Amino acid sequence: MNKPDQSSDNITNLVAEKQKEAELIHDVLLLLQNLISREETTIKLVLDSLYHVGSNNLINQKFRSRTLNRGLKLISRTSKPVFRILAWRWFQKNGSQLITNWLQSQVAFTSTEQPQTAKAELVLDNTDTNLNYPTKPQYQLQEVKHLRYQVTLLTGILAAVVTIFGGSFVWLGYSLERSHMQRIVELQTQVKTLEASVNEP
Repeated sequence: MNKPDQSSDNITNLVAEKQKEAELIHDVLLLLQNLISREETTIKLVLDSLYHVGSNNLINQKFRSRTLNRGLKLISRTSKPVFRILAWRWFQKNGSQLITNWLQSQVAFTSTEQPQTAKAELVLDNTDTNLNYPTKPQYQLQEVKHLRYQVTLLTGILAAVVTIFGGSFVWLGYSLERSHMQRIVELQTQVKTLEASVNEP
């Protein structure tokens, strides 16, 4: 008769521990959000460095042509302020949660040998709480998918920025050439006018 009582006590203790863990992890999230808001300059410098390294590696992998490679690296350097704004906004929204998830995974110490029945009992007795923790492989798969999505998103943003700045440079070159030609035509007209006025009797 003691065994069912011990089992229910164990489950109650586990539920209480999980609730306490959820509260502490939420505290970690709030502390990280506070840290991020206070260390904006430092985080922007970190993002700048990561952008520089990432854009160089991406351009080196995708574009082997030397002239195109150099041009894209120049464009990526000029697009850094735009990236900084976008990356900072993204990091403000997602950074603290990603860091919290990673830190929680580091202190979970989950055993792969944990019996499935204990997990089932914990979930059944805990239907009123929000403790739907995924197993570690599921969590890792979700994290990998999330990171892949973020890499794809950042790659798309980088491609869009490179395209916009490339188009801007082409348009700027065309505008400068056109204004240069107009200036030459004006000077030629002035020279002809001066020659005509000098040649008049």
